[in-house]
Amino acid sequence: MKSFYLLLSTLCFVSTTSYSQLHVDQITYNGRDHFITTTIGYPVPGTFVTTGQKEPITVLNPDGTGVIQSNDLTKTKINWGIECTDEGVPVFKEGFNSASYTFWYRLNDSLDWTYSQFSIHFAKKKMFLMGERVKEYVDYSVQ
Repeated sequence: MKSFYLLLSTLCFVSTTSYSQLHVDQITYNGRDHFITTTIGYPVPGTFVTTGQKEPITVLNPDGTGVIQSNDLTKTKINWGIECTDEGVPVFKEGFNSASYTFWYRLNDSLDWTYSQFSIHFAKKKMFLMGERVKEYVDYSVQ
């Protein structure tokens, strides 16, 4: 019976530690390696839209996939991530009440990665993608 509880405890420990690890992908841009993740401690996944408009939108899924809509309203599937270290620590530049990250994405039918700016403005509780698309968020860490 003790071996059963030991096996059960080990299984629970292994499953929780493997689930809690960050997922980091390695990409190459201009012959240089970069690392990206979708987890930076803020709710990045969601729908980003230009202020006051319904379209064009960008949808970022938690698994690193998504859809980007052009100004002509055509939708293209993408893979995306936020630049991080090889250990999954987000790389950002701190501003006054904001943080700026490098947002990487590639179209599904392409091997080429493109980068743009992703910023979080803490006082406004808004995230900006590519400078013009925005989404509001709730900061659950501040209660």
